[in-house]
Amino acid sequence: MSRGFSLYLDLLRLLAALAVVFSHANMAQLVANSYLPNSFGHNAVVVFFLLSGYVIAYVTTTKENNWTHYWVSRFARVYSVTIPAIVLTIFCDYLGSGINPSFYSGNVTTHDYALIRVAASLAFANELWFVSIMPFSNSPYWSICYEMAYYFLYAVWCFSDSKWRNWLVCGVALLIGPKILLLAPVWLLGVVLFHQRDMRISTLTGWLLWLGSLLAIALFQWFDVTTLIARYLEQMIGSHWFNLLHFSKRFLGDYVLALLVAGNFVGFRAIADQFGWFWQIAGKAIRFIAGYTFSVYLFHLPLMLLMVALIDGDTHHVGFFWSVMLLTLLVSAVLGHFTETQKEPIKRWLLRKTKAIASAA
Repeated sequence: MSRGFSLYLDLLRLLAALAVVFSHANMAQLVANSYLPNSFGHNAVVVFFLLSGYVIAYVTTTKENNWTHYWVSRFARVYSVTIPAIVLTIFCDYLGSGINPSFYSGNVTTHDYALIRVAASLAFANELWFVSIMPFSNSPYWSICYEMAYYFLYAVWCFSDSKWRNWLVCGVALLIGPKILLLAPVWLLGVVLFHQRDMRISTLTGWLLWLGSLLAIALFQWFDVTTLIARYLEQMIGSHWFNLLHFSKRFLGDYVLALLVAGNFVGFRAIADQFGWFWQIAGKAIRFIAGYTFSVYLFHLPLMLLMVALIDGDTHHVGFFWSVMLLTLLVSAVLGHFTETQKEPIKRWLLRKTKAIASAA
């Protein structure tokens, strides 16, 4: 993977995380006039899924080529942020509901069955089949559960004995259920894009594909195509089954958007070297800030709700909005500084433990 394209993926990851943050800031208690459609943040998660599939295909091809190294890296990366995120969410929700109970009772209604919510979140079982267990106020957690399921499926396919591979994949698919599987093609498209990395297109085609995909993505969001398609699907299958799909109910629109984003990837990959001057100027900053996106993604919503409850300002005043946003991003980044740095120590500890277990066995 070239440095230019790698930095572009980091930039997309950063922009997608900010899109999710601003979509959650589009609440009536924070801003009087709502400008962003509900699909804005969800569409950003489609970008995350493609990026995840691309990166996992890359690491399994280059360095994490066995069960041990693959899962040690996944657990170190994920748990270094998700465990602090669960603790932070409980703390923020408890503190905020004590300070402003009326605000939390109207916006956060997922405080019952606390032990079940914590256990499901630690096991990433929140979204299995037609279940949807919210980890208190931290609704973005759903996508992590989806990704862990895709990591599991992909690992079984890559590292299992060929004699049992198909049966094991079917078993895992049966375990996670249809809801998560509906968005699996989006994640797998990222895998396909990586394995087609040697595909060559001309520079002109790259420019046309990149700019054309950017325009198409902008129009897709402007006309809120995801919601339009989802409404049609609801009419076809009925409200009951539609609502049971929860975060997958926009899957048809997600497929369309995923193809547009895939075109953007392919187009920019052909012209990444044309932006050498930009990477020279901004590359280090992009790499540094993008290193906090996972923490910002999982920390921002409980923090944002707490900030709104604490400040309780005027929704018509722009100062209130930006005070909440800047405080949320700042605290998320500060906490992220401590969580993101734990990935490598946890990884080394897990490797030592697995080697010790293997030696003992």
